[in-house]
Parts: sequence; C-alpha cells; structure tokens
Amino acid sequence: MSLSQALNRSGAPLALDQVLGGTALTRIAFVASTAPQAEEGLQRLVTRYGNVPLQEAQVVVALGGDGFMLETMHSVLGRAIPVYGMNCGSVGFLMNGFIEEALPEQLALAQGAVLHPLRMHTVTQTGAVEEALALNEVSLLRQLRQTAKIRISVDGRVRLPELICDGILISTPAGSTAYNLSAHGPIVPLSANLLPLTPISAFRPRRWHGALLPSSADVLFEVLDVEKRPVAAVADSFEVRRVVSVAVIEERSISVTVLFDPDHGLSERILTEQFTA
Repeated sequence: MSLSQALNRSGAPLALDQVLGGTALTRIAFVASTAPQAEEGLQRLVTRYGNVPLQEAQVVVALGGDGFMLETMHSVLGRAIPVYGMNCGSVGFLMNGFIEEALPEQLALAQGAVLHPLRMHTVTQTGAVEEALALNEVSLLRQLRQTAKIRISVDGRVRLPELICDGILISTPAGSTAYNLSAHGPIVPLSANLLPLTPISAFRPRRWHGALLPSSADVLFEVLDVEKRPVAAVADSFEVRRVVSVAVIEERSISVTVLFDPDHGLSERILTEQFTA
C-alpha cells in the first residue's frame, strides 16, 4: 500500500515507517537545485547514503527551496513515492531543516500530507487546447497594459458576468499561503475541502474580494475582448498565452505525498501562518 492510500484510508497522519511495515528504508533518491548549498549537501548525502533512480526509490529527498520542491512534486505526481524536502533556499514553507546524521531514521518518523492538484484546461485564440496540473494555483494574468475582462462561471452558472482586473487565481489549500496570500486571498486549512478564488488588483467590481469554492467546483473563466485585452493562463510554472477560456477542476484521481517532520506538518504550518503578523 502506498503512503497516500494509507493516509486517505486512515484519515490521520501516519509516519512513513508505519506504512513501510517494518521494511528498512534503504532506497533514497536525492535530487537538488542548482544552488551551491543544495549541490554541496547533495554530494555529502550521496556519499553517505548512496543514490537510487527515482523509479526505484522508497522516498525522494529534495534539496533546495520551495520552487525546486514544487518541481520535484510535479515529477512524482501520480506515483507512489513520497517527497521529503530539505531547505537549502530562502522561504522553505514546504521544506524541513537540513540534516545529515541519521537521515533514514528521521525519514521513517516523517508524517505525510496528501495533496491533489488542479487540472487546467485551456483553449487559445487559435483553437489550440492545452492542459496542465497545478499544485499551488492556476492564475489568469493580463498580458499587456490593458486590464483583463473575465467572466466567471461555477458549475455551469455565471457567477460574475464581468471582472475587470489584472488577473484572477484559484488555489489549492496547500497553495493558499503562496501567491493567493500575496493577493490578499484567505489561507485555507488542508481539511477544509475549499478552493480560494482570489482577484488580482480588481478594478470592477471594486469591492469584490473573491470567494471560497467547494473542492468539487467546476470553474470556467472566459476572457472577454480577447484581441484588445489578451490574457495568459499559468498552472504553477506552465504558461499558455492568449487564452479564450480556462476550465479548472480539482483532480482527485492524482496525488502526491509530502513528508514533514513530526509536529511540524503542513496542516500545522498553514494554521501557524494565519497567526503570523
């Protein structure tokens, strides 16, 4: 049984060693960003513990910052391989501290959070169709000096006929502390089953601050006045320009498990962030 399956069935955090059922943790895949600190740490850890290909690993250890952690999570989406991040960057919201001694023992105690991505389905002015997955957010952004005009529908019903703005984003709970928070959107606990919908520099309606949608919501963004006011759609780091429409749903059939040190799990971090001045 994979860690994500065990977590979904139990409904409570499980340590990695509970899922492994006593099997020794010997197959670790180490990956690192290009930051000097991450590359130096990679060399030391590989010398001490070895390194296995991703497809053979029991766990992936990612050295870097949140950006590299997000890349690593995308690389294992849909696979039964949990990811443990060690901070060699700046913010490190998704990361644990860097450790070298007794790493397998530390990994065995780590607890997992199961994350589901958003699926973005776009249609461009040329009729091209592009799809991508986002673990943080899907955002629509104006491409030129003109503000964007966007119609918003939820579950087939138009909820906002016209939003004039620099853009709009829909976030996962895990991503609610990232771009969503910077755009003054609400932080959402992992267990809330909600998706924040947050405007970016809204001009009209001026007092609309967004919405909290159920995780089952089917959201459609339609770009108005496409020629004069082109819009790009971005799923994490994947960008599609001059979109006509963007549909977004939560993809429950795909998941990734992120590991955190005991008592410093993602749910606790999200809660703590809400009380950070």
